[in-house]
Amino acid sequence: MTIEMNDDHLVSVAQLREFSKLSNSAKFKSNSSKVETYKWVEKTLGKFRYFSLKKLDKGIVKKYVMGMTGYSEGAVDKLIARKKKIGLIIVKERTQNRFVTFYEPRDILLLADVNNFTLHQNGRALSEMCKSMYNDFNDLRFENLAHISVSHLYNLKKTRIFESKYLHYTETDSTKRNIGERRKPRPDGIPGYIRVDSVHQGDLDKEKGVYHINLIDEVTQMEYMGCVEGISEFFLLPLLQELINTFPFKILGFHSDNGSEYINHQVAKMLQKMMVDQTKSRSRHSNDNALVEGKNGSVIRKYMGYSHIPKKYAKQINVFYKEFLNPYVNFHRFCGFATDYVDGRGKIKKKYEIYMTPVQKLLSLSDCEKYFKNGVTKETLTVETKKITHFELAEKVFVERQKLFKEINRKV
Repeated sequence: MTIEMNDDHLVSVAQLREFSKLSNSAKFKSNSSKVETYKWVEKTLGKFRYFSLKKLDKGIVKKYVMGMTGYSEGAVDKLIARKKKIGLIIVKERTQNRFVTFYEPRDILLLADVNNFTLHQNGRALSEMCKSMYNDFNDLRFENLAHISVSHLYNLKKTRIFESKYLHYTETDSTKRNIGERRKPRPDGIPGYIRVDSVHQGDLDKEKGVYHINLIDEVTQMEYMGCVEGISEFFLLPLLQELINTFPFKILGFHSDNGSEYINHQVAKMLQKMMVDQTKSRSRHSNDNALVEGKNGSVIRKYMGYSHIPKKYAKQINVFYKEFLNPYVNFHRFCGFATDYVDGRGKIKKKYEIYMTPVQKLLSLSDCEKYFKNGVTKETLTVETKKITHFELAEKVFVERQKLFKEINRKV
């Protein structure tokens, strides 16, 4: 509603009080300019002789002005105070102090030349050069720039004058490897799509620790771990091939982050030879490799900790993984498997109601035998599960882990 409404019939506070009751549930919004609104407020205060009213009546007038203009109580109080002080309510002209211009366009252009000729040195270096050009070489062109601060130098670099003469340069592009498709794997309930990641066991006195290599199937959560002294192709390729061949089913996909230990021609060639599809995580999609990263914490870090382990123990750790931890994790360690539920708002929520071992999950898949490698059957997997109880193997893993760390922590 605009302020130019016909409210001439409202001439007394009593009428205004009745009008307020009738329009109490209505909300008005002014479309008028600030100048017009101020004129209307000034006219209204004068019409009702605001300053001679009783306190209660003043409140009614003020409430009416607030409702018609949409202004807050504080804003209306300021307008009333202005009316009382000078007798008028006018829009104040905005005044803003301006700093004295010290650096002329020629100074900024000179600064751009210095920046370009020095191949874009940092601000402190440019400032020192300008100072030296005036003080040491008596170059009068640098008289003003000799006193410039580093912070204000960067302010001048943002001006249009500087940018008009600024020579842009292209940084060296990072090496782009056309290896692996950048997407999230979609196994659609089929085993064989594995996730891979590396876990470094820390540095100590500039000595690298061991690297744990973790491979996990997305559908069954079957997990095979290994340990190497370094992540060069000399150590990594044989272990990767061994771990991939250890899975009881055919491997169809190999997904990793963008680390160069996996995104390289040697790994790509190995996977291509094994007819395995290679994918890598997408930018700004941190959940693409979340499964293996979660297992890094819940399995590898839980058993191996965070302290530095010298790389000379990589072979012993690898034996521990191969003979004890890998069989336990896959045949005897229970994992939660999520069930998706859609709520009333269409949002998918995951509930972990089903717990089973990875092998049990594999055997629960319909027509699971069609995914098996040659020589693997339901019977062979079941026999492997029955060789030892869950508790017995868990105890054995615990004891062997203590032996391993006793050897690692032994002072030579």
